[in-house]
Parts: sequence; C-alpha cells; structure tokens
Amino acid sequence: MKLLRHERIALAFLVRHLVVGVVGGVVFGGLILYYDIAHLRSLATQSSSGFLTLGLLFFGLVVTFGSLGMGVGIMSQGNEEN
Repeated sequence: MKLLRHERIALAFLVRHLVVGVVGGVVFGGLILYYDIAHLRSLATQSSSGFLTLGLLFFGLVVTFGSLGMGVGIMSQGNEEN
C-alpha cells in the first residue's frame, strides 16, 4: 500500500517530533544518572537487576517524552481564534 503525499508529510511531521522527544528523554535520563538524583544510579549499580531497572527508567522516559514531543507538535498546528 502506497501512502499519499499528504499522509507521508503527516507521518514525517509526527516522526520528527517523536525523535525530538525521545532524544529529550534519553538526555534527561542520562542527566538523572550523571548527577545521581535520588541515588538512582547508586541503587541501579548495587542492585542485581540494575540493567532491568535502567531499562525500565529509560523506557518510561522515552515513552513519556516522545508522546510529549508529538503532542506539542500536534497542538501547535492550530490557529488561535479569540
């Protein structure tokens, strides 16, 4: 099934905003671990399931920030009519 031009443009728009959000989530997660906020890095390195903990942390951040990026992109499309 071939996508129409306007469908490709819409998907590219969403993917662009998704990528920005995912990068933001990964950077935020990296900063949390770098500064050891709430001792999360210490807890993850001392735990026997540290990789699982970090995987869940980054999965949650990527989903949240990716959705946020897409939402901002969609909501910024409207015209303000007051």
